[in-house]
Amino acid sequence: MKKILLPTDFSNNSWNAIKYALNFFKEDVCHFYLIHTYTPVVYQVEYMEVGAAQFGLIDAMKEAAQTGLKKIQKQIDEEFINSKHTFTSIASFNTLTAEISHRINEDKIDYVVMGTKGATGAVEILFGSNTMHVIKNAKCPVLAIPSEFEFEKPVEVLFPSDYQIEFKEEHIQPIVDLATKYKSRVNVLNATFGYELSTFQKSNKKLLDDHFKGITSLFHDVSNQTVEDAISKFQLKHRINLLIMINNKHSFFENLFFRSTINHIGFHLNIPFLVIPSQIHKTS
Repeated sequence: MKKILLPTDFSNNSWNAIKYALNFFKEDVCHFYLIHTYTPVVYQVEYMEVGAAQFGLIDAMKEAAQTGLKKIQKQIDEEFINSKHTFTSIASFNTLTAEISHRINEDKIDYVVMGTKGATGAVEILFGSNTMHVIKNAKCPVLAIPSEFEFEKPVEVLFPSDYQIEFKEEHIQPIVDLATKYKSRVNVLNATFGYELSTFQKSNKKLLDDHFKGITSLFHDVSNQTVEDAISKFQLKHRINLLIMINNKHSFFENLFFRSTINHIGFHLNIPFLVIPSQIHKTS
């Protein structure tokens, strides 16, 4: 049984991500955890005396969270009838990123599926940055769904790699699983500025090719392009349904996604994005 974490802020975008997850894992036996976190906007325990008024506020937020989760569960029950899927709803007085980390460890979560944006304005920036914090720190794969993206089978998958990681089964198995299930073609993309692959990179490319023997895969090499440009140009030529990357520290992944300016957060993606951590917790 797969265990899938579905964070929600009750926005249309988070509901869209939930719908994507229910479709994506439609044929899998899954237990889904619907979670909503709440904290007072100015909650700072070291500076704030938690009196009756604060407890009243927290109780009201908890009640609103539980009501919202019941509403989502009702929507799921009405729109998605699937005997393979079961659900648990969790309203937690916590920050989103801390609660997700806790749930991954406590419940041995296999995937987190969440939206890349909130509603509008400041909320959009906050939830977008939350998504990137989750992607950066989660010890399980994170599937981020752009706002308003309707589910489509991931038949064409783009997997950029600089071959700077020694590929292990836990990195590649999620890709092989989805490619097998959806009969996907995995397009491996390497972008360089004219330099040759090192011996280490060549060895890792061979490892990747070996892992992909049982699925359809194509290896693409482009030169004199940044990774960002290479991904964008590839998407223009091919109808890619899913982007996959491995979050390998000290690699192009961090340079691409974790720049200092908020404008770069999220890479302005318009397709679902699966991020596989370089270190994954053991679910067994």
